[in-house]
Amino acid sequence: MNPQHLAVPRLVIAAPSSGSGKTTVATGLMAAFSERGLAVSPHKAGPDYIDPGYHALATGRPGRNLDAFMCGPDLVAPLFAHGAAGCDLALVEGVMGLYDGAAGRGELASTAQVAKLLRAPVVLVVDASSQSRSVAALVHGFASFDPQVRLGGVILNKVGSDRHEAMLREALEEAGTPVLGVLRRAPQVAAPSRHLGLVPVAERRADALVAVAALAEQVRAGCDLDGLLALARSAPPLHCEPWSPGAALGPSAQPGSSPLGAGERPVVAVAGGAAFTFSYAEHAELLTAAGAEVVTFDPLRDETLPPGTAGLVIGGGFPEVYAPELSANEPLRKAVADFAAAGGPVAAECAGLLYLARSLDGKPMCGVLDADARMSERLTLGYREAVAVSDSSLAAAGTRLRGHEFHRTVIEPGAGAAPAWGFTHPERRVEGFVRQGVHASYLHTHWAAEPSVAGRFVESAAAHR
Repeated sequence: MNPQHLAVPRLVIAAPSSGSGKTTVATGLMAAFSERGLAVSPHKAGPDYIDPGYHALATGRPGRNLDAFMCGPDLVAPLFAHGAAGCDLALVEGVMGLYDGAAGRGELASTAQVAKLLRAPVVLVVDASSQSRSVAALVHGFASFDPQVRLGGVILNKVGSDRHEAMLREALEEAGTPVLGVLRRAPQVAAPSRHLGLVPVAERRADALVAVAALAEQVRAGCDLDGLLALARSAPPLHCEPWSPGAALGPSAQPGSSPLGAGERPVVAVAGGAAFTFSYAEHAELLTAAGAEVVTFDPLRDETLPPGTAGLVIGGGFPEVYAPELSANEPLRKAVADFAAAGGPVAAECAGLLYLARSLDGKPMCGVLDADARMSERLTLGYREAVAVSDSSLAAAGTRLRGHEFHRTVIEPGAGAAPAWGFTHPERRVEGFVRQGVHASYLHTHWAAEPSVAGRFVESAAAHR
């Protein structure tokens, strides 16, 4: 695709801080514009898996992440262009406050950096519940902090009354900032949260559909959709080539390159369902481009692995919420254990690590790893720089990746005799397990940053089959 085809109307939905209502507004806008008949491409700045699930529900398209830390700044625009191809509008929900990024790394991985890389106007969602004229000073500060960030307007959230709205509008008019929406307090459409944030869509799909419809109605009633669309259309063209899984993999993705030969694609089973909801869309695309047939299965319901399974990917999610049900599915636990014992390639991240353990909160799991997991009071959260310590089905020793940890569980021991990763920043330690074909770790990674891991994993699956 040529750069002139990348003039996609786009907006970044940001906020001064977390909790201001970014997800409410972004999801409502996505749904409202989709109901107008526009093809809306949903994106999320940062590593979060949960918000994109609500975005996908609102738009009918995969929610895609743009993470400048894990994938590098150079991949942000190409990944965006890949997801937004053929769409009428792209909306990017920011992360934390507009200028908050990776700790100690300046603007890296901030919403502001993503907006600049995409040349996208920013709409600031402001929680106005405890202020009036001061809102102008707040918005002025955000608008002037970085002249390269184009603040195109404000959406006022949690406005208390008509009089409150009038005071806010008057203050922002003095400051010269357009008000593109005013939303009143509406707790009835708030999504429930728990220990790691919002409850994923897969666990409450019917209720989530109702909530998204209510958000769309709230946004339609309170926001200037025509003004927002005009602002999105003012974004200049992006001069980049869209990311493509085949091109990212290089010659290894060409037809007939599979060790099994043409027409013999190894089956890679990917865990899904309510307990395993964390996945980046590009992972399945890379596996497919590398020659695999990707099949989803649900460890809560399916008692066997998909027929012909030659590789197993168990990503993140909430196995701690479903430990009794996962444990009760003894036939599948045995099938996973047998597959691993036979040397089958297994890539497990976070939730997958817990599922492969001997036990989780005292409930028997698959027993692939000589380790036990349990819930903890301590939240482990942050970006990591890692190097593969041991050769595995996923990564050759020495492979460097950036990733993200996000969990309230611990596993004991934290690393096996052959660890998966050695962390080099922000702390030095080894973590995870490599054993036969198994690579299991707490670290969430984005394979677009290092497509070779997908190619290596499919090669391992093909060889195992």
